[in-house]
Amino acid sequence: MRISTPQMQLSALNSIVSQQAALSKTQVQVATGKRIQTPADDPIASSALLDLSQSVSVTDQYQRAAEAAKTRLVLEDGTLSHVQDVLQRVHDLVIQTGSTLLSNSDRQQISEEAQQILDGLLAAANTTDTNGDYLFAGYQSSTIPFSRNSNGTYNYSGDDGQRAAQIGASLLINDGDSGTSVFRNIKNGNGTFQTVEGGNTITPGPNSGSAVIDPGKVSGTFVADTYTIAFTQVPASSPVSYTYTVTNSAAAVIAGPAAYTDGAEIDLSAVGIKTSIRGTPADGDTFTLSPSTNQDVLQTVQNFVDTLRLGFHDAASQAVYENALNRAGVDLTAAMSNVLGIQVQVGARLNSVDEQIANNDSYTAYLKEAKSNIEDLDFPEAVSRMNQQMVSLQAAQQSFVRIQNLSLFEFLR
Repeated sequence: MRISTPQMQLSALNSIVSQQAALSKTQVQVATGKRIQTPADDPIASSALLDLSQSVSVTDQYQRAAEAAKTRLVLEDGTLSHVQDVLQRVHDLVIQTGSTLLSNSDRQQISEEAQQILDGLLAAANTTDTNGDYLFAGYQSSTIPFSRNSNGTYNYSGDDGQRAAQIGASLLINDGDSGTSVFRNIKNGNGTFQTVEGGNTITPGPNSGSAVIDPGKVSGTFVADTYTIAFTQVPASSPVSYTYTVTNSAAAVIAGPAAYTDGAEIDLSAVGIKTSIRGTPADGDTFTLSPSTNQDVLQTVQNFVDTLRLGFHDAASQAVYENALNRAGVDLTAAMSNVLGIQVQVGARLNSVDEQIANNDSYTAYLKEAKSNIEDLDFPEAVSRMNQQMVSLQAAQQSFVRIQNLSLFEFLR
């Protein structure tokens, strides 16, 4: 086989270029610490790296969502704790203002404290998170949820939605609660029915006597309806005595007429009710027992403030006052129980978020280790290979220098 001088030189030059390219690739690997620089270096490993990188990216998104959810839940938990403290203080005031030793002036002063507490409670219900979103507005997070009307009632402008965050591949967590579930979905009365003093059927206006009804309790199965306890003075009785009759919304008699005894239990177990009334009613005085309805806690505290401001001046108005205090007490207890229930749920969600954050961290570490095993360079092997390549390149270069001028003409000369 005949080999020409140019062919020999070209072959040597190509060898040098090839070794330079190999050395350059190794140098880049050593500089970056990565074995794979382009997909062509290892197509199968490159595909696996792409999948792993995507998994890391998705897990990072879950982690950011989990951290944001935790921030909102911690804020909600703190706010609910504050609301509990506030409601407990109002409940203490209800008990305090039940004392007959207080004057109307004293009650007026206490109403000022209760009003300040109510203002703080309204501010808590309108709490915003670090992004300026309202915590208790449901999906309407940019809309202030609670507002007070001039007549002392309250509006809710949020909705009943509950925001959720994807914090894991198969885990959604609610990162808040609506104002409805926290502040509005609270049954008044004893949670099944409520007791309210009615109007006097003989003398127009409210009850005329000094009778006060308790919140009552469920006895058996409550038959949902509106029941009226009406008092009738026994003619020519001495001392004056009364009977009572209980009717339903259809005016059908449920119980009575029966003799009224101050403080004695009124047993209406046939419709699932037991209650008692103390004090002296007037002829025609009534009390109404009806199914509990939802009442927001802001309105409950507002009703208490209004009751304190009215005070009382005689036995009849004192009975109205005491009936209102009884309702405020049970309504506040129901509100605190509801807030506590929500707080327990928030605590459970916080535990789930913390656990998922730890899981995400572990999974991310696993993915990064898997990536490292595939793409990271074996430095001892790479440095040894680079040294060998450098020696081979130098030898090739020196050989080329010696043979590049060899030709037949040089030999003949």
